[in-house]
Amino acid sequence: MPVHRYPIRVYFEDTDAGGVAYHANYLRWAERARTESLRDIGLPHHLLMERHGSLLVVRRIEVAYLRPARLDDLVFIETRVLKAGAASLDVGQDVVAEDGGMLARLKVGLVCVSQQSLRPVPLPEPWRSALRPAPAAGMEAGG
Repeated sequence: MPVHRYPIRVYFEDTDAGGVAYHANYLRWAERARTESLRDIGLPHHLLMERHGSLLVVRRIEVAYLRPARLDDLVFIETRVLKAGAASLDVGQDVVAEDGGMLARLKVGLVCVSQQSLRPVPLPEPWRSALRPAPAAGMEAGG
């Protein structure tokens, strides 16, 4: 999957009393960006559920906060697949300021599970083929 870039505007509801983006909102923004990256390649979550009875769920998240986003900033979430296994994906997500500065780096471990049992199942086609790492996708959280 090529790098996907998703814009987010920092609204008042996203900030603390000092006008700085609250740390938990980075996780919400990253979730939106992952969802839209699947939608933009024609493989939205609902099709995985409807056609295969499967879900992509978060197993782990690592976040390195590098610089704060502030009220009314325009930031971009850049999403890339780092590693793909039979039933799992490691996804890297950079939160980038409009000026190109790095605000945060996330590494998200996802697992494909059965909706009924919530046990791991192989990622079905065409998701498996579409979610292969792009060449030079060596980004890692915090480094």
